[in-house]
Amino acid sequence: MSETTASVIRVVVAKPGLDGHDRGAKVVARALRDAGMEVVYTGLHQTPEQIVEAAIQEDADVVGLSVLSGAHLTLFARVVELLRERDAADIIVFGGGIIPADDIPELEALGVAKIFTPGATTNEIVDWVRANVPTD
Repeated sequence: MSETTASVIRVVVAKPGLDGHDRGAKVVARALRDAGMEVVYTGLHQTPEQIVEAAIQEDADVVGLSVLSGAHLTLFARVVELLRERDAADIIVFGGGIIPADDIPELEALGVAKIFTPGATTNEIVDWVRANVPTD
């Protein structure tokens, strides 16, 4: 692998659960891609198992999860748990969507590195990923 390829951040963007609204996830995926990252969008209605498998298969550095359905505590926790079980806990998980402020500390305690709520800009997300994902 060349030095240039090794330094590109690889991102899997996923929509776990039954939530059928993916415009925000697609906007984030495009912003990350436009910022020079390699991005795989898994599509709607993914199980945590499918997301973790995609992250491992794609050699992802980071997984971005989007949930608007209210199932974020369960779904995000399961993704983090499965990554640990698969010896892939080095893959950073961040999330976004309709997530009450009271749930953010619990998600962080579960191992979700960052939560973006409505109103976060794509620049904020891109900057956070760049600042928090190692590129060596």
